[in-house]
Amino acid sequence: MTEQLQPPTETRQSRNASHESIQSSLEEVWYLKEISFKADKDAPSRRYKIITQNFNGPCSFIAICNILILRDRIQIQPWERTTVSYEYLSRLVAEYLLKASPEVDISAALSIMPATRKGMDLNPLFTGSGLFRPAGSGGELKLFEQAGIKLVHGWLVDPSSPDYEVLSRTEDYDSSVNLLVEADHATKGNLVVSDDFRPPGLSGRPDTIYELSLDEQRKVEDALVIRNFIENSPSQLTYHGLFTLASELEPGALVALFRNSHLSVLYKAPGDDGALYTLATDQVFLHEPSVVWERLEDVDGGSSTFVDSDFVRSSPAGGDYAGHTAETALAALEQQARALTLDETADEAIARQLQAEEDEVTRNYYATRERNRMEKERIEHERAYEARRQAMAATRNKKKDCVIM
Repeated sequence: MTEQLQPPTETRQSRNASHESIQSSLEEVWYLKEISFKADKDAPSRRYKIITQNFNGPCSFIAICNILILRDRIQIQPWERTTVSYEYLSRLVAEYLLKASPEVDISAALSIMPATRKGMDLNPLFTGSGLFRPAGSGGELKLFEQAGIKLVHGWLVDPSSPDYEVLSRTEDYDSSVNLLVEADHATKGNLVVSDDFRPPGLSGRPDTIYELSLDEQRKVEDALVIRNFIENSPSQLTYHGLFTLASELEPGALVALFRNSHLSVLYKAPGDDGALYTLATDQVFLHEPSVVWERLEDVDGGSSTFVDSDFVRSSPAGGDYAGHTAETALAALEQQARALTLDETADEAIARQLQAEEDEVTRNYYATRERNRMEKERIEHERAYEARRQAMAATRNKKKDCVIM
């Protein structure tokens, strides 16, 4: 019996997996932007290449690297480089950690480094700008500690506000959210979704829906305070936190700011100004030499302004070719068109290659099936021929045995 063949699909699947792997690697390549910066207020400005962030960029790792770059702790070479990869940067940071702390066990910091590509598990306390609760093995905090980078946030509750008594007890974000979940469960899921929910005893009328113990009532009351605090500070920055950062940071300090579930480079300008600035690393400003820093003036960014390397207010041109002259814009447009053509050509080549491989597999499948069919017919034909031959031989033998009278 001839075995039935099935068209294999492993070739196409392996090609798709390889293509996805290449695409993932390309997403971990980031453009470099040249800026000027004074690492020391008494020294002249120097040129640095900072890392810009695309929509898939790991803000945590990029912020760490940019701080180390501006502190002259790591250097991207050669200077002519226009892009940099995670693999290259991770080697630079690992080498720096080994040299900076030769007598310290940095295994926790090194083990957490790959996770910085997707995000970091940071749990801020609402009572201090430099307070974070370690999560897991605490490798996230070890990475900042051993890199010599101060991690700060401005998601602080004002000690003079009524919310402080509750938030000083729950202390950190994770604990506060856990209390919210417990209170929401006690109120049968109405605490989080209801805007006008009031716990028993606060509305002035007897509660006929919930039967809560005194401990549960207190949890619900605390949860309402927590919910209002979190809802009123969606950017994870309060004005009390902003004023605290401005007063606690030393002039010239470069630190990592946790805000909006992201990390950015925070700088406090020296001198009488003492303003706070975040490094503008969005790739949209790659060709905007006048956009280097963003002044941190309010909690939602509505009044923030961009400044250049000298902290002078900038006037970005905007658009896809911001920062270009007419000639360089034309050159950039031509280059983009060539790149687009190359990308389309590459995609078409991959598609043609995959289709050719699939066609070849199909041809082989049907050719093999045809060979099997022909072989089966040949065997059946030979069997029929042999049967006829044997029948004729038997007939001849019978004729020889006959006697003619």
